[in-house]
Amino acid sequence: MTTEYVTSKAVNEVGASASTGRAVGDRQKTAQRLLRSTADRAYNPELDIDWDRPLAPDKAWIMEHRQTLYGTKLWEGLTPEERRELGKHETVAVLSFGLYAEVGLSMMLMRSVLQSRTMVDDHCRYALAEVGEETRHSTMFSRMVNKSGVKPYKYPRGLSKLVRLVAFAPVGPASYAGTLLIEEILDRLQREGMADETLQPHLRQLMKIHVLEEARHITYAREEMVRSMAAHGKAYNALHRGAFAVMVFGVMPALVNPKVYRSVGIGMLRGLIANQTSPRYRENAVYSGEPLLRFCYEAGFIRGAVSTRILRMARALPPDVVAELKRKPPKAVAA
Repeated sequence: MTTEYVTSKAVNEVGASASTGRAVGDRQKTAQRLLRSTADRAYNPELDIDWDRPLAPDKAWIMEHRQTLYGTKLWEGLTPEERRELGKHETVAVLSFGLYAEVGLSMMLMRSVLQSRTMVDDHCRYALAEVGEETRHSTMFSRMVNKSGVKPYKYPRGLSKLVRLVAFAPVGPASYAGTLLIEEILDRLQREGMADETLQPHLRQLMKIHVLEEARHITYAREEMVRSMAAHGKAYNALHRGAFAVMVFGVMPALVNPKVYRSVGIGMLRGLIANQTSPRYRENAVYSGEPLLRFCYEAGFIRGAVSTRILRMARALPPDVVAELKRKPPKAVAA
């Protein structure tokens, strides 16, 4: 089988989303541009990753400084082999989380098409195109989990049932911000990881494909979030700001299932406490959430005493944004 690998140059040409809270384009024109990009730059993970190629036994699964125990006393007690094994399990945990997130996002996109008054415009067509890409991403994640030889990290049954409620939650600013929360965290971490030649080749190729296609999804969700804010009143947006703050507070620690610590003989609770109290936790949280939270700040989606306090507790806000919030709240920006 001939495999055409996605190059770093192709990913860099696409770049991150250029959408800002102060510049939102025409909905149909944005959709047309994204549809053209989808046609020009789309990849099939079944063909563009050589799944028959064996894993590299000397390659890591995650950069050490992004592992949850890095910099802790528990980390110092691990051998290089144990650190690599823990990294593999943490990677599988993130991919497992991604599977839940991609399915939930696809449900929301399908709902947006069903609720549309036209159903046949370019905006709806792009939503359907994105569902197709998210489905391929889910397939890619599941294949990578299988390739690792580690079982997927499942969440409690109650949480799985909660995901189903996405089908009933109202689509609004928090829906799109929640979508961005998952997409932009993964995008941020994968942009860093895909250039690291010490990581598994299969994983680096997965990251390149995901980053390239997620740039479109991020543009779509950012603009829809701003439009949705402009379409609703202050009370409605305040409710959604609070919901988003809770999402940020919950997603950061939930991204890596604490069951991963069992792979190296560390108890779940002990590992979780070490992770949460690590001096590097805030650094990693700020790094992964910075692009999204800066965008939300510019868009006026980070304001208000309650939501801001929750976000500070999440330890993900960039220091300069925290300082600015202490001085005065940002003005809401109209779409």
